[in-house]
Amino acid sequence: MGKFYTPKSRERHDRFLVNVKEYAQYHRDGYLIVKGLLSKEDIAELYGLAEETRNKNKERAANIADPNNKDPLKEEFAQATRVHMISRLNAAAERGLLHPRVLDVIEALIGPDVYALQSMLFLNPPGRGGQGWHQDACYIKTHPDTLIGAWIALEEADEENGCLWVVPGSNHEPIYPPQEIGGGNVHAVDAFRDLTVVHNVSHLDDGVNTLSKVVANYPPPIPVPLSPGDVLFFHSHLFHRSYPNRTTDRHRRSYVLHYCNARSWVPWDHDGYEGDSGNYRQILARGQTHLPYAEPVFGTEVFLAVEGEESADSVTMMGMDNGMMMPVAMKKG
Repeated sequence: MGKFYTPKSRERHDRFLVNVKEYAQYHRDGYLIVKGLLSKEDIAELYGLAEETRNKNKERAANIADPNNKDPLKEEFAQATRVHMISRLNAAAERGLLHPRVLDVIEALIGPDVYALQSMLFLNPPGRGGQGWHQDACYIKTHPDTLIGAWIALEEADEENGCLWVVPGSNHEPIYPPQEIGGGNVHAVDAFRDLTVVHNVSHLDDGVNTLSKVVANYPPPIPVPLSPGDVLFFHSHLFHRSYPNRTTDRHRRSYVLHYCNARSWVPWDHDGYEGDSGNYRQILARGQTHLPYAEPVFGTEVFLAVEGEESADSVTMMGMDNGMMMPVAMKKG
């Protein structure tokens, strides 16, 4: 039989509390902007990681070939725009992925049990970056479908250097299945009369990316300018995109994270992709789960459900006078 668990105390002086209006706005519009959620010290650590990564890319590019050799691979490293799953390689990146104030908001929006799934460090130097219209849940599938993103600005992000653009309310759309991406969909696609296949999702050219035709059914998309420490939380069905950095002297550094409710089955893992890895690679960041999970590689503290002093051999549900049910711990003997 299982044990009866009680939640560990999570009282912190800086715990962020989401209000009901913010919760409703997120589920209505598909996104929530929380200004100044991370401190200057938090951002400085992640910004430093971005700079360290950029310098390593430049060094690696310089060592690939002779300076006079125009090796395209050398240029690829020198102008790299993103690094995936850096939280599995770096303690500061893991602290960012498991930042308690970010998880405070995630917990409020999708429930008390949270998997931390993915980290992406974006560098976006001048003239680079950008991604066309897409929905995140077409890449990372969770069943039940509970994926949510958190976009952390490490410096000023605006229309000039490539901030995110969103389509408010498009979170209520299903996931449009891209023809080029296998592995099924988050929906039973054959249960829909008119859920059309789309092509070239994430392509910057709207004439090629046919998801743009669905976007055109909505009012004009809006930009989401952010300052360092601001965090955009967004639903995994939300249509969103970014444009290349149009400046000549500014980067657009950001740290983008993905989470889901830890009661979801996750066939995805970045290192193994569909069906090869799954839940046991995902960090249990909050609460508890009946599914496999990973622990932080670098020992970052997380707030999990722990066995209480009143542990029991089983739990049963008892009826109350008001018609509600409540769990009651039962001991043998």
